[in-house]
Parts: sequence; C-alpha cells; structure tokens
Amino acid sequence: QVQLVESGGGLVQAGGSLKLSCVASRTIQSIYGMGWYRQVPGNQRELVARITSYDSRNYADSVKGRFTISGDNAKNTVYLQMNNLKPEDTAVYFCNIETMEYPYRYWGQGTQVTVSS
Repeated sequence: QVQLVESGGGLVQAGGSLKLSCVASRTIQSIYGMGWYRQVPGNQRELVARITSYDSRNYADSVKGRFTISGDNAKNTVYLQMNNLKPEDTAVYFCNIETMEYPYRYWGQGTQVTVSS
C-alpha cells in the first residue's frame, strides 16, 4: 500500500518560512494532480495549493503571493514553500496525490505547522 510521507513542519515566528515535502513510498502511476490541504480542529479540511500534471497551479486566496507549490511526478514528490507565514496559517497540513487509477486519491498523515505571533 502506498504511503505519503510528509516532512518540514514545525514552529516558526510570524514572517518566517517553512518548506513542506511529501514523497510517496513507491511509484504512483497516472498522477494528474498533487496538492496540499490544511485543517484546523473543528474546521473542514481546505485546499491550500494544487498543481496538475500540466503544471497548472491554483492557490487559496489567503496564501497567494506567499506560498509556492512545486512537484515532480516522476519522483512522486510535492513541495510547498511557505513564506511570510502568519498565525492564521497554523494548521495540520496534508499532502494529496490524485491519480486516474484506483484508489484515485492518496493522503499523507499530516504535519503540524505552528506560527507564533
């Protein structure tokens, strides 16, 4: 079974930067999208950034201009560079890979990002 392993989370002061990484434990075929989501306790999981196999990117309005997503389909790896972090960015961040084959979507276990004011 494929696992997505995230790293790079932690505690940072407001204005600081972190880079999240996510790599699959084995090759995933037919990837068409990779993304990062985040969740705060009591809230729904929300999309932060997504990149498609055609290199199309979209971002949540709250992170535009501060976060950058990049990915490597061949290496089954996706990154999220987060700059100028704000306390409201505090959440558990989950990576996600979408494929055209069953089970169609994989999730990481989540990594905590905490931004202090």
